[in-house]
Amino acid sequence: MLLASTAFAPAFTAGLLLCLSLIVALGPQNAHLLRMGLQGQHVWLTVGVSIVSDVLLIALGVLGLAQVGGISDRVQGAMVGAGVVFLLFYGWQALQRFLSGATRDIAAPPTQPMTRRQAVMSALAFSWLNPHAWLDTAVLVGTASLAWGTPGNTVFGLGAATASVLWFGGLGLCVFWLGQRLRTPRLWRALDGLVAVMMWGTAAALGWGLLGH
Repeated sequence: MLLASTAFAPAFTAGLLLCLSLIVALGPQNAHLLRMGLQGQHVWLTVGVSIVSDVLLIALGVLGLAQVGGISDRVQGAMVGAGVVFLLFYGWQALQRFLSGATRDIAAPPTQPMTRRQAVMSALAFSWLNPHAWLDTAVLVGTASLAWGTPGNTVFGLGAATASVLWFGGLGLCVFWLGQRLRTPRLWRALDGLVAVMMWGTAAALGWGLLGH
């Protein structure tokens, strides 16, 4: 038992580190969770939906796409292109809020709180309708798991899923504890500026890779 655990430790660690390196970047999913936390709306519900969605996408990549030999270059290129458009649009929205100072309204408690159903649907949209999330979890993690064979690929996927749980759980704790203290217009404006830069930077990197490919 101990020998088996030791043998699979590198695969688990590799999956954990790869997923953390992909998820830590301030993408739409993370930015949405921060926004919900700073507004004090359904933080743990959003965390739970984000974790479950990420774990399912990782499982799809490791046990699904990767097992059938991945996806064609044409489909992957289409996903990258959709991801670039998604990131550019999201970055543009953040830039508009940053330039207009619309964050002043967001910094105050919302006048019409989001319902639980709306919170779930929003979290699902940022997870499942975001092509960049598919690329990170289903495609990149799934493809990387192939290097570990069977059953090492499953252990690799478990490591990636653990990273998702740790990251979203930790981020949820941070915004839950600090949300009230950090609810200031200046912070919101800085966050929107950072989101715009990160979204467009990621879109540029994806687009460059697509052209190079």
